[in-house]
Amino acid sequence: MSAVCRVGDVPVGGGNPVVVQSMTNTDTKDAVATAAQVAALAEAGSELVRITVNNREAAAKVPEIVERLRDVHGVEVPIVGDFHYNGHTLLREFPETADALAKYRINPGNVGRGARHDANFATMIEAAIDHGKPVRVGVNAGSLDPELLDGLMEENARRADPVSADEVLREAMVASALTSAEAAEEIGLPHDRIIISCKVSRLPDMVAVYRALAARCDYPLHLGLTEAGMGAKGIIATTAALSVLLEQGIGDTIRASLTPEPGGDRTIEVRACLDILQSLGLRSFRPEVTACPGCGRTTSSVFQELAQAIQAHLDDRMAAWRVERPGVVDMKVAVMGCIVNGPGESRAADIGISLPGTGEEPRAPVYVDGEKVATLEGPTLAEDFIAMVEEYVESHYAPVGAGA
Repeated sequence: MSAVCRVGDVPVGGGNPVVVQSMTNTDTKDAVATAAQVAALAEAGSELVRITVNNREAAAKVPEIVERLRDVHGVEVPIVGDFHYNGHTLLREFPETADALAKYRINPGNVGRGARHDANFATMIEAAIDHGKPVRVGVNAGSLDPELLDGLMEENARRADPVSADEVLREAMVASALTSAEAAEEIGLPHDRIIISCKVSRLPDMVAVYRALAARCDYPLHLGLTEAGMGAKGIIATTAALSVLLEQGIGDTIRASLTPEPGGDRTIEVRACLDILQSLGLRSFRPEVTACPGCGRTTSSVFQELAQAIQAHLDDRMAAWRVERPGVVDMKVAVMGCIVNGPGESRAADIGISLPGTGEEPRAPVYVDGEKVATLEGPTLAEDFIAMVEEYVESHYAPVGAGA
């Protein structure tokens, strides 16, 4: 089991629930837009949000972003600062920013070369120590320290039985992460203020690297398939990569690094992470809807429309239910399309409806806790079933504070 690292009020590692992280794509010097996007990501379910701190203008705005989140949006999600190349300068020049951030992300491949590398890295770690902040040592395949990689490649070439270049790259990433973490501890950063990540864009590399890290250290691990891509491809690749590791108990925070459509919804990456964790049975975030995929027995679109309506209703209501009736995240709802699997799946859910398939009697039995309780039909069928779902929530999930 990994050590526990606290990021703000969020415990990471040590058997605590896997934490969902995301990142903004706004220009950080635009405090209004950045705060709004952080708030949207947090409201979608992101428990940590990373922002780019890439220049003085951006660094100067971080305290304002945190303040706007609290005072304008009513959000206090921990903010992680992402530093490359000049973090040693920015953290010292802007102590208010160093204090406002909940964690620093440091890429050891982007802090300089040779002696400058060690000095710059030490400056950032000392800032973390001075401000009592944890650090993520975040290695990326695309920005790996070339001196380290070249050295390992030369060493491999001299071996009687050299391994592949991919294997050398993986070892270089693991070595960079672990030696950097050890160096941070030597400077004085406590062991329980370090998180490690090794980001790659190919699933086999990611799995191999994180298995090696899990076997060789007890630092909490942040998982992510970097540059996963757009749309279904990006979501599928991310799901496959994260699921392999999470199923093995590897990983303490996760992010889906999806490329959004131009002007698209950034919160998609958060929802992907929530769905991955819920599908694996690791966490519950919203009621689960089991819906029929459809076949030649279900030529009507009624069940599809009802499934969409139910999911939309549950999503809309979760903002209130999450606060008032938190147990509702474990509710199971079934919306099925014909008699083949409909009654069975509906009985297995907390509340389910079995809609008529092609040629079946146009009536829909409803099951609650495994028992048939009603039969719906007619033009108000969707509204009637949604009303029954509301009644189920009212009767089965006590409001917060009830009976206290």
